[in-house]
Amino acid sequence: MTSNERAEHDDPAGASAGTELWALRLYVAGRTSKGLKAFANLKRMCEATLRGRYEIEVVDLVDRPELAIADQILVLPTVVRLMPMPVRRVIGDLSDASRVLAGLGIERRHAQ
Repeated sequence: MTSNERAEHDDPAGASAGTELWALRLYVAGRTSKGLKAFANLKRMCEATLRGRYEIEVVDLVDRPELAIADQILVLPTVVRLMPMPVRRVIGDLSDASRVLAGLGIERRHAQ
């Protein structure tokens, strides 16, 4: 996981079928164990529920501290759902899958 790393997953069939893309942004501060755990947890949940329909952008606030103020980030790690609207936030290492899925509005019916 590097600054501004993106985990993207192609699904040409899903795109043509009109499924919505979930755009998520994970804010971390350096390569800490907590940030790495949050990324791994988030990716695992997305693979289980949104396979082929999600994008995770990792923003390292050590490299881009100005985004903490601009994006109203107070605690790290924080994941922000950018799309679909409305914007939603979940903080922590994202280890409680049911809390994260509920907080981001990802329901089990999105599983493939």
